[in-house]
Amino acid sequence: MFSWECPKCGHDNPPSAKNCIYCGYDEAQAEAEGLPPHGAQPHEEIPPPAPAPQASVARPVLHQPRPHRSGMPTWLMSLLFAAGFLIVGFAVYYTIQYFSNRPTSAARSVVNNAVAARDKVSNPLQKYIEVIGIRLVQDKAHRIEARFVVVNHATTELDDVSATVTLWASTAKSEEDPVGTFTFKIPNLPANDSKELSAPLNTKLKIYEMPDWQNLTADLQINAQ
Repeated sequence: MFSWECPKCGHDNPPSAKNCIYCGYDEAQAEAEGLPPHGAQPHEEIPPPAPAPQASVARPVLHQPRPHRSGMPTWLMSLLFAAGFLIVGFAVYYTIQYFSNRPTSAARSVVNNAVAARDKVSNPLQKYIEVIGIRLVQDKAHRIEARFVVVNHATTELDDVSATVTLWASTAKSEEDPVGTFTFKIPNLPANDSKELSAPLNTKLKIYEMPDWQNLTADLQINAQ
């Protein structure tokens, strides 16, 4: 037989004892009061299991969309500005070139004289008169003059021969201006004879801009006899 433990005071009592020899515990009274009998282990309430720790889940980071910019992109605006500056620059350049290359009133008169000379009806003496040996020089007053030889190929004497000579560069294009013009008048030119003359050259060019003599072409127009 084993001793039993008093459920009230916790002391061990001999098996023959009905009541606790220490505190007087009575099993019948204990049953009436709802206490556990001797020998019975007090009921221990098992605490509920602790909840399993939940793994923390990182919330996904939501990237907010960039705000949409209204209007043209920067690279397109830069390209348009660069193109605009280039267009303005070319316009200014060509405007300056145009006005700097426009002929002056003297140059326009040269062109008009040349056109008038070409438009006139050829004089009957045109085929007998020739202008050769043209040289362009500068006099002491820095004016350009033409020195030339007038040849009469006719078998008769010619009186009061007046003519206009237009000089063209042999390499000139059809739309280019003439080098210049000059006029001469001979009171008398014997048959099969020649005469050396000089006359001021109406031109817009400087002496250093004149073509060489071998690159000059003379367009003769007889005015009157």
